[in-house]
Amino acid sequence: MTPLFDPRPWGTHDLSPIYAKTFEEKIGESWLTGDHCRVQNGPLAGRSLEDLAAEYGRELVGTAPADEARFPLLAKFLFPHEKLSVQVHPDDDDARAIGQPCGKTECWYVAHAEPGAELALGLKRGVTRAEFQKSIEENRAEELLNWIKVTAGDMIYVAGGTVHTLGPGSIIVETQQQSDTTFRLYDYGRARELHLRDGLRVIKEKVASGKVKPQPSQKFGQNGNRLRQLVASSFFVVEHFELSASQAFEPASGGNNSVQILVGIDGKAVLECAGSEAVTLSKGDAVVVPTGDQKFLVHPEPGVMFLKSYVPGTKLPDPETSPN
Repeated sequence: MTPLFDPRPWGTHDLSPIYAKTFEEKIGESWLTGDHCRVQNGPLAGRSLEDLAAEYGRELVGTAPADEARFPLLAKFLFPHEKLSVQVHPDDDDARAIGQPCGKTECWYVAHAEPGAELALGLKRGVTRAEFQKSIEENRAEELLNWIKVTAGDMIYVAGGTVHTLGPGSIIVETQQQSDTTFRLYDYGRARELHLRDGLRVIKEKVASGKVKPQPSQKFGQNGNRLRQLVASSFFVVEHFELSASQAFEPASGGNNSVQILVGIDGKAVLECAGSEAVTLSKGDAVVVPTGDQKFLVHPEPGVMFLKSYVPGTKLPDPETSPN
């Protein structure tokens, strides 16, 4: 995929250590698999995922996603250099009530963090929606948020209906439902529109959001390759791979299959799949593997770390999380 760099007032000109390039305007996000993101290589080069999902349906997205004509997951990097606005996304029920196809539950993998980096996730224990609304009116909303410290390797689960924001000092890989429905609740005096009526309506006072309980790394294949599951939910599964030797990936077992997204975190690798040209996966890159091509090889050069995400196609319990 060709990264789509999105300017934001809270972004930065320097996207290192993920991208070895600087920008004249502040970049907040690098979109990798959004509807308007485009294929970089092969006979479909230049086509958007939105167009390809509408044309190829289940052949691209698989049987696990609910909507056969829509690419199911958005993966992107976030580069917060200042605090993001305090915001909330609707869950599926609240999104459909206003005519949207789905809500926006997401997760954040902390790819890089400076000492003291933090984010806000949910309201402090016992705070009600009405109390939070009053704090917005009194320009002190930050006081009622649940701020947590983060370090590289953390995984954060952000259920729809969760009030949240990111502070500076981290680089985040976000995996989310394919939705951009965001209600801005508080913006530190920036001259941007707020969406208080809709946002306050969809806030959930009790959510499953939090720092996901770390799972142990497991041996995967041969020669020291490792796999660690970062998060599993009904909306997405995200796994972390660290490879030092070539590794084959086989199609998922069972009745459900899903398009897979590989996002490069560190190092470099070449992916090979029968009938397709080889592609390179480096830091900041994303490779989309359609359901028809799920047997593929990854050759590290000499080592690579990447995330792999997909839709599980079955209802899973909320991940085990802690509030700090």
